[in-house]
Amino acid sequence: MNTGAWIPKALIGCPMIATGNTGVEPLVEAGPSPLAILEHNIYRGPSLHADRPMIRIKLDLGALQEWPTDRLPGFADRVLGLLPGLARHGCCYGRPLGFVERLRAGTWLGHVIEHVALELQVMVGYRTGRGKTRSVAGYPGHYNVLYAYEDEGCGVAAGSYAIQMVSALLPDALRQVTGLDRLGVPVEEAALDVEQIRAKLRRHCRKAPLGPTTRALVDAARRRRIPVQRLDNQSLIQFGYGRRQKRIRASITGETSLLGAEIAGNKQLTRELLALAGLPVPRGGVAANLAEARLLAQRLGWPVVVKPQDGNHGRGVTTSVAGVEMLEEAFALAEKGRRRVIVEQHLPGSDHRILVVAGKIVAVAQRQPPFVTGDGRHSIRDLVAMVNADPARGQAHENMLTRITCDDTVAMVLARAGMHLDSVPSAGQSVLLRDTANLSSGGTATDRTGEIHPFNASIALQAAAMTGLDVCGIDFLCPDIARPIHETGGGIVEVNAAPGLRMHLAPTQGESRDVAGPIIDALFPGGAMARIPIVAITGTNGKSTTVRMVGRILRRAGHNVGMTTTSGLYHNEHLMKPYDATGPKSARAVLANPLVDVAVLETARGGILREGLGFDRCDVGAVLNVAEDHLGLKGIDTLEQMADLKAVVPRAVHRHGYVVLNADDPMCRRMAARAGGQVVWFSMCEGGIMPGPVKDHVADGGMAALRDGEDLVLCRDGQRTVLIRAADIPATHGGTVHFNIANALAAAAICSARGVPPALIRDGLASFASSFEDNPGRLNIHDAHGIRFLVDYAHNPAGLRALGDVIAHMRGDHARVLGMVSIPGDRRDSDIAEMGRLAAGLFDEVVFRETSDGRGRARGEINAIMTAGALEAGMDPCRVRRVLDEDIAAQRLIAMARPGDLVVLLPTSIKAVWEQVLAYRPDMAAAMAPS
Repeated sequence: MNTGAWIPKALIGCPMIATGNTGVEPLVEAGPSPLAILEHNIYRGPSLHADRPMIRIKLDLGALQEWPTDRLPGFADRVLGLLPGLARHGCCYGRPLGFVERLRAGTWLGHVIEHVALELQVMVGYRTGRGKTRSVAGYPGHYNVLYAYEDEGCGVAAGSYAIQMVSALLPDALRQVTGLDRLGVPVEEAALDVEQIRAKLRRHCRKAPLGPTTRALVDAARRRRIPVQRLDNQSLIQFGYGRRQKRIRASITGETSLLGAEIAGNKQLTRELLALAGLPVPRGGVAANLAEARLLAQRLGWPVVVKPQDGNHGRGVTTSVAGVEMLEEAFALAEKGRRRVIVEQHLPGSDHRILVVAGKIVAVAQRQPPFVTGDGRHSIRDLVAMVNADPARGQAHENMLTRITCDDTVAMVLARAGMHLDSVPSAGQSVLLRDTANLSSGGTATDRTGEIHPFNASIALQAAAMTGLDVCGIDFLCPDIARPIHETGGGIVEVNAAPGLRMHLAPTQGESRDVAGPIIDALFPGGAMARIPIVAITGTNGKSTTVRMVGRILRRAGHNVGMTTTSGLYHNEHLMKPYDATGPKSARAVLANPLVDVAVLETARGGILREGLGFDRCDVGAVLNVAEDHLGLKGIDTLEQMADLKAVVPRAVHRHGYVVLNADDPMCRRMAARAGGQVVWFSMCEGGIMPGPVKDHVADGGMAALRDGEDLVLCRDGQRTVLIRAADIPATHGGTVHFNIANALAAAAICSARGVPPALIRDGLASFASSFEDNPGRLNIHDAHGIRFLVDYAHNPAGLRALGDVIAHMRGDHARVLGMVSIPGDRRDSDIAEMGRLAAGLFDEVVFRETSDGRGRARGEINAIMTAGALEAGMDPCRVRRVLDEDIAAQRLIAMARPGDLVVLLPTSIKAVWEQVLAYRPDMAAAMAPS
């Protein structure tokens, strides 16, 4: 369970408390409910349950399992009455009213909660339309409810409120039949207050819903299957991965010239530069005070326009200023909070916005200032409120239209007409509220894209080029956009560096224009790739070593490589941050790095279970093996279930990618049928026999990496290439470490699939050792003072068995073999005991130790179970020591060593124990030796 959101097994009717990053609050103080949450996850990528980001709630319906919606009198009508938007949900039918049909025909309450959670998010402004609810096999009444989200805080809260709402809608008759009335479950009116829920959901949002401009760009990118990541709480968006990424903030792109934006932000400089190029602009100048403004106006001739030098959204702009008295009022409005004011000629005509993207006109809109039409009964104030009640209008840029604000500018415009907000205009009388036609101040728009005259278009394109902006909005005044302005008069009054797209996406009248698509096309011209290659590697053992081998080979091939392993986050084999970086957050960190051109990601079970993958799809997905580790955790109880979990990686491979699988592992062989891309096998070919699936695969020209006697060979397109002798790979210690031969085969298969030439694969493997520098914690050997120290991360029975083969090979050269052994406390008792039994067969002396957290077990419990396993296997109790602390356990074992011994340490804190090994001196042993 992700404990940052919901309390384990919390009854939904009970108060929900803030538990970290979501801050879910109770809607009401309620008593117990029949609906119990068993688990909860926020999936940020493909997961065991879905191929896209979703929230999962595992519910126990309890007695309500026997009560589908068709048995609940009036339930469907009450749900639809509260949330009429549910009628739009297509459900499995894919058409409006689809969910309504399911509701009336009979469906279970988990399914209803899914749709209510989706609709509650829609009410706040998010686009969430996907979900699914499935029963949990073997557990009657248990359901996995999955639904899409955009904002995590809002999505989690929507699930909570959906459960409370559905619980509150249960009919009284059902309460009597099921005994809920005896439980004291009340009907909570607040749980059915939709407006209150909407307000609460807004407070839960971690990030504001994207505005129309940013939303359109995000949607256009996703239509092109470009990855999208939101980088802040506003509108900073990353498109793509690694070095191929691009960024935007609203319609400002990473390609927007800073100089161009500064020019556009200075209206006077813009006008001067456009005039320099011979483009039609109004004459004018800058006034530092009212006296200078009067002189300018008199010189230019009335009427004039007065506006701030650096304003936006039409704020502080007054047009048609026809005299000194009006000038004083307009100047006061324009200079608020600003030092300088522009006074310029008033050009004739209507306000047009011409959108230019990458040197091309993509849309033209004629904008109309906000106005109301009288009915002879209502005041202007009331008429504005009626206009603002249109659901298409919202605050600021949240909707396609903006609500009209009655401010000083509106008061001034009305005063010029001899009116005020409480005036009652006659029926049919049109009352202008502002001079400017900006949508951000309540204006409307009509599409004129197909009407612009070529001469006017040429002027706009030259203006965009003169300012140097890749995306810009040209404010163009003229009586008729279809006629050249040398006939009608008019010109350019502004150039905008961050033009809003609303007026083109959804004009009040006329055709909607796809203006976001051309911007995305300009960022990724000619279908340029937005993604970097992603290699995701999972399995029970060998992941870190294989990741590092692949990273070494790709570095030799000239790539900038970002890697994640249990040891940390790497860039070009440099450790940037030491921590367990095998989860999705670390994967996203690599993909956000603009210097990375290939990502190689160790992808662990825990991260997939917790929140899914850190990417939407990958180019190569590899599964090295599936062994009995981590069973009994989070609903993964069998080896087959573990294989299904790890198969999330190969299923995320795109159809032109490659799935690298271990042909020697039956669980990996099961995955081939559901692989997302072309299968590439690797095999140790034990006994010189090629597994059946591999033999047929190679015969058909498929790809494989195989051990053939002493050699590693690549098979592709019917060709067989000898790659390297196993003994020539330093990490195999002369070809004796079989698990590193298997890891090298996997690395070779991955890199061959990525098109790396065999010579570079050979070079990379030949340079890769099992040293602490190349592969920390993986078979690191240090010889000193006649003692051989071996440090390895083996922390499960499968890993220790594999290491046991290495120890057996070395045993003949050493007098004794000493070992420090442990296993995480969240493993099954049988796994912990098996570590003890294995230790008994490998070591002459053993020190069992524990980690500090115990993962839910009491201090000393892990050591006790391992000891019992060792004694059961026949180990002399005198040769078993138990130490809780890893640091002290390592000290004790090292102190026991004598020349000729092999000392095997299996730590969690690899670096700290390795430093102890390097610091060892014989004279220190006596002081550290146990009494």
